Amino acid sequence: MRPKRIAAGLIAVALLATVGCGGRTGTETENASEADSVVADFGDLTGVCQDGDASGSPTQGVTDTEITIGVFSDVGYSKNPEFIDAAKVFTSWCNAAGGINGRTLTTQTHDSKVMAVRQKMVEACRTDFALVGGGAGLDGLGTKERLECTLPDIPAQVSQQPNLGTDLQVIPSPSTYAHYDPYNAFRQWLTKEAYPQSAGAVGIINGDSPVTKVLGDKAVESLNAMGAEVIYNELYPVGGVTDWTPYAQAIKNSGVRGLVWYGEDGPLTKLEEKLTSMDYKLDWIDPNNNAFKPDYVDLLGRSASFQNNLVDLGGVVPPQLADQSPAMQQLQDLYEEYAPDAVITLPAVRAFSAWLLFAKAASSCGAELTRTCLVTAAQKETEWAGGGLHSPNDLSNRDAPPTCFNVMQATPEGWKAPDFAADNGLFRCNTPPYRYTGNYGEPLTLADVGKTMADVE
Repeated sequence: MRPKRIAAGLIAVALLATVGCGGRTGTETENASEADSVVADFGDLTGVCQDGDASGSPTQGVTDTEITIGVFSDVGYSKNPEFIDAAKVFTSWCNAAGGINGRTLTTQTHDSKVMAVRQKMVEACRTDFALVGGGAGLDGLGTKERLECTLPDIPAQVSQQPNLGTDLQVIPSPSTYAHYDPYNAFRQWLTKEAYPQSAGAVGIINGDSPVTKVLGDKAVESLNAMGAEVIYNELYPVGGVTDWTPYAQAIKNSGVRGLVWYGEDGPLTKLEEKLTSMDYKLDWIDPNNNAFKPDYVDLLGRSASFQNNLVDLGGVVPPQLADQSPAMQQLQDLYEEYAPDAVITLPAVRAFSAWLLFAKAASSCGAELTRTCLVTAAQKETEWAGGGLHSPNDLSNRDAPPTCFNVMQATPEGWKAPDFAADNGLFRCNTPPYRYTGNYGEPLTLADVGKTMADVE
């Protein structure tokens, strides 16, 4: 028997943080009294999930009563469960509202543990209808397998060039771009407006890994193109550095005034402590937005007030500004009710947007929910903003350039928004994009694996 569903709709989802290793998770439909309280809308989106009488099994992962969705995460390595909890919270809310036209959402976690991406993708190819709201550091390792089994992907974030903007992939939030520098407008602001004296003395440190090394090469190209000069460029072993003093001394001796960092944020706080102990203050440090979390400020210690850490959120509303964003306030309310101990991270907000996009697109397909319909419906969104969680993104153009940015600054009191001349609500938009001229590789396509859209069911 199909469980009783109440047509109350979905209220958007949240990305939480709970431990999730492999295995299936899913939430059965809530009882009538609970379902009656579910709000179908999130931000400016209405009726994202709903009850219905959808039936049949039009493709893999879709049955009369259920839709199986895969979620990728490196949680076994990172111990960060933000994508897994996002899936758990979203499916709870969506199923309470009736699911996708009456079909219950069930999630399958694929813990890639950094190096097991290909293995986990092969597993996903056997069971899942689509991948939603996840990500893996070395995601390019499984792209070929995903395209070979024609598995759609609506990710929270993408890391490697071969997986960035591939066929059957729709990236809902403004974050990464195959051919454009996502940080160009932010760094133009840093070197030309906020701290013009830093333009001739920029330094870069990145981890010696396939992901961060290419990011460093791209940064050098775009910084040089905007007239900035990179005078220090160094790799550090991702396995760990016992003493950051030589790096700090080299930065000081080189006269670096603005520092770009790629890698995990913990080691950067140790480097900043060395710089601070030398009484060497840079004009700005860009720790990249992976550092945008409360514990980063705690790890900075005294450097939170001495150094100037600034991150570009790429047009995503920060939780700290919920009083200026109904959508973010609604997301915080969901966290408070369903995961009061979880932290709303930047990847969590992006995952939330991915789940919202999936639900809206899948719902529009009705009973005949196929992979082709899902991808086609998602790509029709020309101003997708996750209900108001981020600046609009044109999903109909996989090679669209970034349009907006916004900045947060680390202070001893936490993350705060500095004055960066916002001109569109919380964002600064319509700044000229920068398209890379270097060859950093191209995303894989269906044709690369001998497939076409006619092979997608």
